[in-house]
Amino acid sequence: MPDEQLDLTLDHYQDLALTTWKRTPGDQVDDLAYLALGLNGEAGEVAEHIKKRLRHGKEIDRDAIKHELGDLLWYAAVMAHELGFSLEDVAADNIAKLRARYPGGFVQRWGGNGR
Repeated sequence: MPDEQLDLTLDHYQDLALTTWKRTPGDQVDDLAYLALGLNGEAGEVAEHIKKRLRHGKEIDRDAIKHELGDLLWYAAVMAHELGFSLEDVAADNIAKLRARYPGGFVQRWGGNGR
């Protein structure tokens, strides 16, 4: 955790994330492919932590997952920028979609055992 806690908006985070992004020479599709694969790879790392809990009974390493989620956020922020979106616009569109899809809220029920 950083020594100083930053007061960030999503767009400020995106601006900061972009200071660590360097486009590769060539077609934008190459960059988008890199970013999409990075998103997928980081999501896989999060899933790996959960798999270790399910399969091997290991405790969930919340700090490690937090770091992986940060990496996911970086890829999402940069990809949004490359596609011409602010991260706050992406988040707002997602909330609007969820509200339209689930106007009464959403509750997931797991089987018949109450889980």
